[in-house]
Amino acid sequence: MEHGNTEEALLYLFIAAALGSFLGNFRWRGNSLGVAAILFVGLAIGAMRPEVHIPDVIKLLGLAIFVYSIGLSSGPAFFSSFKKRGATNLVLAVTVLTILSVMLGAASFFLGFDASGAAGMLAGITTNTPALAGLLDAIQARPGVENEAMSNSAVVGYSISYPMGVLGLMIAVALMRRLLRIDFAAETKALSQEFPSGQPIVNKTVVFTNPAMAGISLRELKKRENLKVVFGRLRRDQEDSLCHWDTEFQPGDLIGITGETEEVERTMLLLGEPDRENLAGDHSAFSLRRMFVSNPKTAGKTVAALNLHEQYQVVLTRIRHGDLDALVESNTVLELGDRIRVLAREEDMKALEKIFGDSYEQLSHIDLLSFGLGMGLGILIGSIEMTLPGGILFSLGFAGGPLVAGLLLSAIRRSGPILWTLPYSANLTLRQLGLILMLAAIGINSGSAFLSTMMSPAGPLMFGTATLVSIVGSVLIIAVGYKWLKIPFTLLIGMISHHPANLDFANNQAGNKVPTYGYALVYPLLLIGKIVFVQLLWQMLRVV
Repeated sequence: MEHGNTEEALLYLFIAAALGSFLGNFRWRGNSLGVAAILFVGLAIGAMRPEVHIPDVIKLLGLAIFVYSIGLSSGPAFFSSFKKRGATNLVLAVTVLTILSVMLGAASFFLGFDASGAAGMLAGITTNTPALAGLLDAIQARPGVENEAMSNSAVVGYSISYPMGVLGLMIAVALMRRLLRIDFAAETKALSQEFPSGQPIVNKTVVFTNPAMAGISLRELKKRENLKVVFGRLRRDQEDSLCHWDTEFQPGDLIGITGETEEVERTMLLLGEPDRENLAGDHSAFSLRRMFVSNPKTAGKTVAALNLHEQYQVVLTRIRHGDLDALVESNTVLELGDRIRVLAREEDMKALEKIFGDSYEQLSHIDLLSFGLGMGLGILIGSIEMTLPGGILFSLGFAGGPLVAGLLLSAIRRSGPILWTLPYSANLTLRQLGLILMLAAIGINSGSAFLSTMMSPAGPLMFGTATLVSIVGSVLIIAVGYKWLKIPFTLLIGMISHHPANLDFANNQAGNKVPTYGYALVYPLLLIGKIVFVQLLWQMLRVV
């Protein structure tokens, strides 16, 4: 059947998505394939039903939605990090991809792997499906009759090397941790001022007894002692109020403090001693409520820009973005979908609800105007062709174009009435949908070629090569990053995590969430780099 029957193709597409999602939830020694299991189920279906073909437009649509959603969620943090440590991040990303590309290029030259298979292996070792999709896009754009065979070879290389892309990095991290004798506790403490450890946030009450700290404004006290806590309720002479920047503590004051356990304990030792009374549980004068940030007019602004203290007695204690809790600071940027804890008088809560929005239903809506314009811009960017040294034609394609557009637009955040960012939950839903469509389509269309390669002598050879490159390459990358670039190991193992399983393993090794910050800082840069390097390796091996 020419390109397969549409109904049958869609049926198998969703069977691969459903069964792959089910199998991806199974954990072995704390690890799972996650959504990537859809690819392997798709390969199995394609091997059993080689006549089924998923239309390429489904794969490209899924890819574009996936990378655009990532760009929208990563832009602000990416550009903020690039200003602070851009040179280091860039050198690390280039180092990671250069080491793996050179090793695979050399192995391909001596072992006789074809160019598309080797490039697919690079995408697999870095567990980067957008890079594979970008490679397939570049292959299809090339005139020639061998495009289908080259595409199948790329997917086979990806599929064979993918498992060791995950396991090889874990082995390298565990090995280098012992060889370098890493002290995670010491590194986490040194990084705590810039990257919260992700430890639970607690509420404590302290009675003020230190006369040396009396008469000092809260603003000066926090700055001088570098206190990373939020001061909430204040009880003085049986009267309750809220702390503000000009508050000066007096002996006998009861003060509510919110923060990570170690920082709260340090603050209590500095000010006085713990009190049995828990001010956080007393709602007689002030109420505590968690509100969703769903108002587009508020999203994208800092807490300081809202000027809430001019109209209300209010303290914003903590904010939850996704699954991470953090303390609210004056420079904290509010994003759609954030949940923020508001401490204020009950009569002011309605007005504060209007400021933040606090509508869960609104967070499920997608602004199709901004989404459509952003996706269109990304596809236009991806279609621009560049000529690289050696006469190699290159374009970002459906993988890189929407990603770049998402990064730029989310950093801008707003153009007049158009808000470019998406609510957190809507972003995750679109990202998941795009990834599912892409993985299922790629797997089903390449299943037959994957089976024939695995049954041939080339299959085990490619797997062995992927294993060696992944482990040795990761060891070299860690050595360069830690010894030469002087990146703390706790942050580094998050930065080089290619897969959620790698990130989860890094967090378990560190015993905290600091590796997650490293992952977020470099992920967009590495994603673009992987798309570029995979296509460069393919182009260069073709002319060798």
